[in-house]
Amino acid sequence: MSQSKTNGLNHIAFIMDGNGRWAKKRHKKREYGHIRGAEVFRKIVRHCADLGIDAVTVYAFSTENWKRPKSEVNAIMSLCRKYIDEALASDAEASVVFLGDKSAFDAKMRSEMEKLEAKTAHYRKKICIAFNYGGHAEIVDAVNALIAGGKTHITEEDITGAIYSGIVPPPDIIVRTGGEYRLSNFLLWQSAYSELFFTETLWPDFTSDELDGIIEEFGKRKRRFGGV
Repeated sequence: MSQSKTNGLNHIAFIMDGNGRWAKKRHKKREYGHIRGAEVFRKIVRHCADLGIDAVTVYAFSTENWKRPKSEVNAIMSLCRKYIDEALASDAEASVVFLGDKSAFDAKMRSEMEKLEAKTAHYRKKICIAFNYGGHAEIVDAVNALIAGGKTHITEEDITGAIYSGIVPPPDIIVRTGGEYRLSNFLLWQSAYSELFFTETLWPDFTSDELDGIIEEFGKRKRRFGGV
């Protein structure tokens, strides 16, 4: 698919669901599914870059995911650290931004996150990783930051600029894999006019070809943004 066929798509977001179920179907630990899911994340992000899409956001770890078994949480944290280490060691071609509350992580991990964000900040293309992220918390944090800054009357524009992902436009598309049909507290403010796509495919089985099909379908939808 050429860049001309992205149909005006500037920002695409993914709820990467199904890693654990993918592993379970293969009689393996859930952690194995996250390892495979991380590989697919890299492939899909590269494909989006090849298509000329300016921004990609992925839901990597929610504020509710801390309730999962400790071994699974540790595996996800380890994968995040590995990604950061690799990105710091490589010649990145996109700005990496972590969306969410970093205070839950240890000082070393926070420092590495911030170091990667600073190193890549000058790139136009954005990779936003929602990590320890919740849509409700994002809105609350934005409002509290505005109040702390002296705002007494808060507008939609104020909130849009204060949320974690204010550096990128709202997503044109949100894709959820894994057969679930909900947003699960993801980009609640930003998704007001996003086109939603749900697929039964588990994230580790998600391919560039399936994404191309979604983008093609996106081009057929009429986006009226409340108009006629």
